[in-house]
Amino acid sequence: MPSQPTEQAVTGVGLDPADWHELRAQAHRMLDDVVDHIASLADRPLWQAPPPRVRAAFDSPLPLTPTPLAQVHAEVRENILPYGSGNGHPGFMGWVQGGGTVVGMLGDMIAAGLNSNLGGRDHAPLDVERQVGRWMRDIFGFPETADGLFFTGTSQATLVAVVAARTRALGTQARRVGLPTDRVLTAYASSEAHACISRALDIAGIGSDQLRSIPADRNHRIDLTALRAAIDADRAAGHRPFLLVGTAGTVNTGSVDDLAGLATIAAEQDLHYHVDGALGAFGVLAPELKPLYAGIERADSIAFDFHKWIQVPYDAGFLLVADAAWLRDAFASDAAYLSRAGAGLAGGDWWPCDLGPDLSRGFRALKTWLTFKTYGLEQLSGVVSTTSALARSLAERVDTEAALTRVAPVTLNVVCFSYGAADAAAPNTGGSVNARIVERLHLEGHVAPSLTSVDGRPAIRAAIVNHRTRTVDIERLIDDVLRIGAEETADSVSAEM
Repeated sequence: MPSQPTEQAVTGVGLDPADWHELRAQAHRMLDDVVDHIASLADRPLWQAPPPRVRAAFDSPLPLTPTPLAQVHAEVRENILPYGSGNGHPGFMGWVQGGGTVVGMLGDMIAAGLNSNLGGRDHAPLDVERQVGRWMRDIFGFPETADGLFFTGTSQATLVAVVAARTRALGTQARRVGLPTDRVLTAYASSEAHACISRALDIAGIGSDQLRSIPADRNHRIDLTALRAAIDADRAAGHRPFLLVGTAGTVNTGSVDDLAGLATIAAEQDLHYHVDGALGAFGVLAPELKPLYAGIERADSIAFDFHKWIQVPYDAGFLLVADAAWLRDAFASDAAYLSRAGAGLAGGDWWPCDLGPDLSRGFRALKTWLTFKTYGLEQLSGVVSTTSALARSLAERVDTEAALTRVAPVTLNVVCFSYGAADAAAPNTGGSVNARIVERLHLEGHVAPSLTSVDGRPAIRAAIVNHRTRTVDIERLIDDVLRIGAEETADSVSAEM
């Protein structure tokens, strides 16, 4: 007598559409909306605050029952698309963010449809990521042993570089026993370096206090004499110098450290030499800028972002290391669930989970690969050259205006200037004329620089990164700064009378 089943058969609900034809039509409508959004960026406000009714829409409770996709799309169109951060707009100059492209967006769409996990195993998406890594090796002149991985951005890539440098200094046993108690690891970077470096030391357990902030010279580049003195002082104190960070494009002013000089010091002192290229690494593509990058090929690692000058949609950061073995030593694991096979899906000899902390990884490589394949290196290099030329033209215009003062040299694509003599008020406060100018520019929605501090004083900072920015946007920025500055100054005088 046949045995009776103890449980009823499971009949899964499933999430595929009942009508693929209708889904396809709705998908086309959604794609058309996004393409229309990108095509009309210059015709709409750069930024506008979501009104109360829109904010209230996001206070709705968790949905328990299905909602038709067309209805959800309508909410996206009404409550999300008009209220983005504005970095695609040609007038966006506030922070170092690329404008994105339709090609990159389509790459993201395909990657999402494929839904690959790039932690490992044997599938073509890994070959795409490896090819991008080889292209980066060629661009930066790295050796055949070089390898790299995609990350969310340079901050995450920097953390991985710090862990690799720590493992190089202490050996793989540090993964088990932790940091030594008898010697302090010390690292070195310019006072102009990005905060992600100190954060990486914090997260890696070394401690942010062990980052020596080396003074910068008048061109905002690290002072090599002061650097040598700091290393000598730490060695005399019994510490263990292990990491030197150079910056290829400082976040405030776009200055490029003496990368060759740093490479020499790193070699002499047996330090891991890392280059933070988040803002400006791809300046190496522009013939007129390439001499600034002499020595970058001698770095042990470089962190950079494709979502900035290369215009790949967010997010797409990358870490390139001169020797893949350093990453394997720092991250490879022999966990049972990561066992390999000679053939089949569990095969393959390049698993990114051996080279970094992530087991689950998205297919960021596809939109980047598609960008390089579609536009080619010459056209992407042209974007770097054009935006840098626009920055120089902005600086020239600032220098010709009596009401404006340029407060830093222009090395790459960042221009820092002030309305009137440099503000003495504290940065990022309403007491600064320049702060009020920037705030009003954002509210008007035509151009959007940011506010920063240079040599302790507030300054307007324009980072020309977007491939859509043109001369008319540069002129609009200057004209609006002059107009608002005059109005704010007049108001201040009237209030004092």
